[in-house]
Amino acid sequence: MRVAVGLVLCLLLTGLTPIASASSESDEEAWPGEPIDNHVHMTWAALTMEVKEWADDNPDIVTLIDAGKSELGKSLWVVQISDWSMETKANGKAKEIVYIDGGHHGNEYLGTALAWLSAQWYIEGWNEGNQEAVDALQNTEIHVLIMLNPDGNDIDTRWNINQVDLNRNYDHYWNTCPTTQPGSAAFSESETAANSQYMNDYVSDADLYVTMHTGVWIMLYPWGKWASQPSDWELFYDIREDVHANISDIPIQNANQGLYPNCGTSRDYGYGVMGFPTFTFETDDEQFVPGSIEALNERLGEEMDVMRYLITNVWYWRARLDVQSIQVSDDKVTIDVDNLGHASTTNASLQYVDSSGQVAWTSSLFSVNASNSTIASLDASNFSYSKDGTWQLYYQKRVIDASKWVTEPLEINATLVEDDDDSSFLIGYGLFSPTTILAGLAVISLMRKEEE
Repeated sequence: MRVAVGLVLCLLLTGLTPIASASSESDEEAWPGEPIDNHVHMTWAALTMEVKEWADDNPDIVTLIDAGKSELGKSLWVVQISDWSMETKANGKAKEIVYIDGGHHGNEYLGTALAWLSAQWYIEGWNEGNQEAVDALQNTEIHVLIMLNPDGNDIDTRWNINQVDLNRNYDHYWNTCPTTQPGSAAFSESETAANSQYMNDYVSDADLYVTMHTGVWIMLYPWGKWASQPSDWELFYDIREDVHANISDIPIQNANQGLYPNCGTSRDYGYGVMGFPTFTFETDDEQFVPGSIEALNERLGEEMDVMRYLITNVWYWRARLDVQSIQVSDDKVTIDVDNLGHASTTNASLQYVDSSGQVAWTSSLFSVNASNSTIASLDASNFSYSKDGTWQLYYQKRVIDASKWVTEPLEINATLVEDDDDSSFLIGYGLFSPTTILAGLAVISLMRKEEE
């Protein structure tokens, strides 16, 4: 079991110094906060100086965005981190996108600190040549809004300046659970409206969203409103099993059961409206142990191990259909497809695109479970096949209705094999692995021997 150790705070009358952060004890890399009351407090002004220095010192990987203003006019800074010399991955595919926010509640120091540390770890890792960080930034965009509630933060309160709980102010079943201070309407507050706008404008295709809080040591996935499991339960279960087996025993549960009923949250908005896989990461609330001093990288080391796992493996947090073979006969098309991702997909279809670029045929729908193989036999009674056309898949990245749909061409130079009943067997690659190619050649060789 994890033993929660509280952060350092020596409350001296004079000479208070910041707590050291992730990989260095130097002043320039220390957490830019000051001890107050029972926790370390980073002001919005200190954060502003910090993120501007990150952007000035690291223009190759850091872009700073003003995503909007708080009710009192403070900028909501988003640190965008990636290898900006590459618009795509080295293979030409789009980078995965991770969105992180912290500081919904102004007095939840460790949640804000975890968001800050998540950004800092990858910036420092890149500069130190850490291969994990380099690989992540060459294949991923990481967007971090460290402090969503700067007004509440600066007066050390849960609420924003209008006494609204920002994490009850989102447009997902707003004000339909027992709650306090949800605001006058969904997105009545400038902070939540700006956060939603950023999600829609910059990270609408995100493959991970983590919102960071402080309270009970737990990770919560949707739903907060219902005790029932979300559509993508297989994905969340798989992540939980992997984290528990290899990284941490932090509880990972449905939010309604793991905490209490909660509606209008950014987590459920991110999943139910945007279609992201989402977690609320709650650090524990033991923010003060008298007479102890602990650096942030140690205090939040286990939490950062989990975050690094989620970011390193973000490619898997959706369905990834990998076609092994397509067999065409007079009345049916049979497709053998693997799912390399850890999310299921429903309502998938195979499409045939003719030489003019038009979709000439769309199959009936089929589903592929997470990390599963499926052979689907599809009605082709109205299909006229020609070797001049191409194939593509059309499917949802996750099961949730809000999830994005993708169209993925099967870039195959198909080998057409005629068998005795005039059907055609296509084997090729694009999404295919070298193993599949060898298997295909073996099938072709076997069929030729049988014909001889």
